[in-house]
Amino acid sequence: LSADAGSDRIEDDSQASKLARKSREAPFVPIGLAGCFAIVGYGLYKLKYRGSQKMSIHLIHMRVAAQGFVVGAITIGVLYSMYTDYIKNLDGSGPRK
Repeated sequence: LSADAGSDRIEDDSQASKLARKSREAPFVPIGLAGCFAIVGYGLYKLKYRGSQKMSIHLIHMRVAAQGFVVGAITIGVLYSMYTDYIKNLDGSGPRK
């Protein structure tokens, strides 16, 4: 009976709760994804009003902006993680695990 209760608890760990847990562990990844989707949405909205600009050039600019935002968010996340692990913990206890 106790084995069944443990398996129910594991199955209750839904995709949404996994995403929420991962977002708390690395908050800059969802920020990067949200920025990427916002830039893509804005680019698609502006697609109609691009003027004389070729569609391929517009799509390249949109892709570069979205990728740049994601890479920037992940870089800031890594730098923040390094700060909290090595700079903030100068009390000699070493990096946190």
